[in-house]
Amino acid sequence: MPTKAPPGNRFERRRAETRQALVRAARQILAENGDTGVSIQAIAERADVGFGSFYNHFASKAELFDAAVVDALEEFGQTFDERLSGIDDPAELVAAGFRLSARMADSHPELMQVLRRRGMEHLHSDRGLAPRALRDLEIGVASGRFSPVDPTVALSALGGTLLSLVELRFTRPDMDGDEAAVNLAEMVLRMLGVPADDAHDVARRPLPDLG
Repeated sequence: MPTKAPPGNRFERRRAETRQALVRAARQILAENGDTGVSIQAIAERADVGFGSFYNHFASKAELFDAAVVDALEEFGQTFDERLSGIDDPAELVAAGFRLSARMADSHPELMQVLRRRGMEHLHSDRGLAPRALRDLEIGVASGRFSPVDPTVALSALGGTLLSLVELRFTRPDMDGDEAAVNLAEMVLRMLGVPADDAHDVARRPLPDLG
């Protein structure tokens, strides 16, 4: 006969589930219309939790919506960790980041809408794709794969360009998203100092299936 979980463990599990339900509701709101002025009551109803539960987890709506963005950033970064774990070339990692982001507008629309609406303010966050991209830029510069540029400045250029690509995917769904991402990835690699022919080839290497 299964052993019942201790009362404390059940309490912590329910508490975590309630918090995640609130975060999930906030993510949905951000993805749908970005309306952070929605009432706490409306958020609690969407999360299917009691109104009073909100203040057991968050001091304000701003804190909740920040947590929702961080949650999306972490999912974004973990997706890249899972899909690109076998790639060592920093140039290929940069190119794949652009191309996978374009595809995720279709495969993970809620996540990408959150980043579309709130990504710029988290461009240099210590969560999500930013620290991973900064790491790859630093490796690329140190190895000579990229030109000797300030990795933090390069991250600003890459992050802004990637968010522009995401915006393009949602505002121009009729465009060939894969082709746009490939061309943009090639341009970014050339900006980083990768020779033109090499940048052309790297930007078109096979990608893993997002599933």
